[in-house]
Amino acid sequence: MRLQTDFLIIGSGIAGLSLALKLSELGRVLVTTKKAKEDTATSLAQGGIACVSSPDDSFDLHIQDTLRAGDGLCHEDVVEFIVKEAPGRIRELEALGVEFQREPDGRAYSLHREGGHSRRRILHCKDYTGKKIQEALVARVREQENIELLEDHIAVDLITMGKIIRDKRRTTSLDDKEHCLGAYILDAHSGEILTVLATFTVLATGGAGKVYLYTSNPDIATGDGIAMAWRAGARIANLEFVQFHPTCLFHPKAKNFLISEALRGEGARLINSRGRRFMEDYAPDALELAPRDVVARAIDTELKRSGEDCVFLDISHKPASFIEERFPTIHETCLRFGIDMTKEPIPVVPAAHYMCGGIVTDEWGRSDLLGLYAVGETACTGLHGANRLASNSLLEGVVMANRAYLKIREEFSTIKSIKTPTPPEWDTGGAVDLKEAVLISYNWDVIRRLMWNYVGIVRNDKRLGLAQKRLIPILEEIDQHYWDYLLTRDFVELRNLAQVAELIVESAITRKESRGGHFNEDYPEKDDWNFRRDTVLRRVNMYTHGSHTATDPRAP
Repeated sequence: MRLQTDFLIIGSGIAGLSLALKLSELGRVLVTTKKAKEDTATSLAQGGIACVSSPDDSFDLHIQDTLRAGDGLCHEDVVEFIVKEAPGRIRELEALGVEFQREPDGRAYSLHREGGHSRRRILHCKDYTGKKIQEALVARVREQENIELLEDHIAVDLITMGKIIRDKRRTTSLDDKEHCLGAYILDAHSGEILTVLATFTVLATGGAGKVYLYTSNPDIATGDGIAMAWRAGARIANLEFVQFHPTCLFHPKAKNFLISEALRGEGARLINSRGRRFMEDYAPDALELAPRDVVARAIDTELKRSGEDCVFLDISHKPASFIEERFPTIHETCLRFGIDMTKEPIPVVPAAHYMCGGIVTDEWGRSDLLGLYAVGETACTGLHGANRLASNSLLEGVVMANRAYLKIREEFSTIKSIKTPTPPEWDTGGAVDLKEAVLISYNWDVIRRLMWNYVGIVRNDKRLGLAQKRLIPILEEIDQHYWDYLLTRDFVELRNLAQVAELIVESAITRKESRGGHFNEDYPEKDDWNFRRDTVLRRVNMYTHGSHTATDPRAP
């Protein structure tokens, strides 16, 4: 089945839906999401969105905090325009129906502070900010006749000019660029693969936390956008910088439940099983409000020293009424697991949380491919550098969505006028049903355990080399299954997960220093002379399977 639209947006989080609303003014928008429209990382965001909003704060302070957290790799021009455009985007969210918490007099915002921030500048809706933003965006999308939203549809691969003509020297694209024409989309219910053609395709697929055994991410975070863009020939940058959130709830029945950094912003203390506040040993000045990479490594070190399974986050010294009012979701969830955070500390462990790298884009969200944009966590704009500052992610998503809209509006008529060949519909060939699900579940489990144990919070060359070696036969097996069996959502996710795992490992091997979210025991110091630049990977030959990668450093 073939579908035609002006704009194809893959992903339904804050970046994808806010962009869809704006593009609906220009033409038809098709939004696809691989599960339900609410199954996004945005929905799970507890803390809030960073924006300068008080008299004692300034754009310069927010910029400096972001640069400090990014550990020398942020692109300063990107940091500046995202921070300065924040107030305008906040006003837009409020116009869409998001009600950020205010002080009792109703005039000033109720601001909170998180790790790495020198001021209180986190706008929030108690501890369910992302949920409220998601609900408002979905409600507005439903009101737009120009937007169609398909749930349970997962993108398989991008459709590019090169795939059709198989000759990179022949192209009708501007500036001799590869041209993205849309995507093949799998209907997870029927098994049919749709050929969706679009003037512009936007990847807003979120992160890849599920590549690790323990993660705060939703099940959808399998790196789909990054993997698809890579296979299509786009550059990928800085995937070695995986941010591990220091505090996820440690409980055998709890699944990826995050304990917000806002607790530490309100005075929660990290303690070991003996009740000792151990952050005094690692960051005596900032303590629990040190950047996330520092806190995560501190917890990792404590656990390795003690052999224990978790540490504890204690806010029980605060009044119970304050805790229940400020953190209702966390309080209720902990109670459900038998933990009363008003009276006892919460058991926590670090977990994979955010990809600071992704698809290389310019300041407007454009990738290397004509007609292909990337926004949100799946993109690498240069904002986060080696380590994301807390609550800058929702901000980046909404700012970059707006900038992508402005550039697409400018380019729309020109790109639409380009004559392109008609791509073939999906051909299943001789593929048959995959009757043994263990082929997927086994490799899924192996990859995630391998990445957690060998490419986790603390790395070394030996473990990275072993991870790379052990991924090779898995990738080869997945590639063979891709041609032999009919595609399912689980298999598409496994294929993408394995590809992103390989890219993370290669990026980590390339960086011979420790910086931000990447810590290598063999190179514990920073190397500003050689490595204060992005790690950029590009495919050597995008039309052969199993091609090798090459690094192409891009100066910040």
